[in-house]
Amino acid sequence: MAKTAWNAFPLDAKPYAHAGDALKKAWPRLHAGDLEPFPDGKRAAALLEAAGKAAPKGLDADALAAQLQDAWRAFHRGDFKAAFDAGEALGPVGASVAVKAIGIHATYLVDDEAGKLKRFEQAAKLAEAALKALPDEANSHYRLAFALGRYSQGLSIAKALKQGIAGKVREALDTALELAPKHAEAHTALALYHAEIIGKIGAMIGGLTYGAKAADAEAHIKTALKLTPASPIAHIEYGNVLMLLHGDRKEDEAAAAYEKAAALKPADAMEALDATWAREQLE
Repeated sequence: MAKTAWNAFPLDAKPYAHAGDALKKAWPRLHAGDLEPFPDGKRAAALLEAAGKAAPKGLDADALAAQLQDAWRAFHRGDFKAAFDAGEALGPVGASVAVKAIGIHATYLVDDEAGKLKRFEQAAKLAEAALKALPDEANSHYRLAFALGRYSQGLSIAKALKQGIAGKVREALDTALELAPKHAEAHTALALYHAEIIGKIGAMIGGLTYGAKAADAEAHIKTALKLTPASPIAHIEYGNVLMLLHGDRKEDEAAAAYEKAAALKPADAMEALDATWAREQLE
């Protein structure tokens, strides 16, 4: 990935610097959606112990904490390449930030579909390694579902289903929610799982073959909205779920959801990109 060009964050990054202690102060808002624990020394020590042989060599807990915090600062200010590189260098204990960085960058800042797929494949490999090393971490499961879900969106529905990706995504999301029932982004992703299958292959076949249910899609996205009402992506995906399940009949409600997302104040670069996407859908 080092030789691959990374398009720069196109918006003003100054509001999202979160230097020094500002990161810890902003953390609950920044990670309301994914419940990523703040990487202080205690958290870093727990990660080192849990990862065992897969832990990065030559780092004590304080040094690991400092590197993870810097990686997350880079992510939140939109320096996705720096965040990815720092996280990838730490192996499974840095995979959470690495997968999120390359995934958000690919979603919004990679133009060609082949390039996107390569990024999501890379993200999935990192997430799979993290899942083996840190199976008790909710985000090990969620990041894998995120990477595979985005990868599958770049394929035809027939290819994605034939490769068994849907089952892997469902299993990962179910496990993430068992470990962290208030994981808003996992609720959002599970809502999309149900809605996309129904939207593409129909309620009957989707229900019988993959357990996809419109009622479950709506329940999960409403839970995500309740948990993270200030998050643009929750409102965006609510609009997307409405369109997948109901089409033009819910177009006005979907547009209202995008308007809500566009009007929210972003907490970091990712949310700024989310809100920008929502505005573009309304133009």
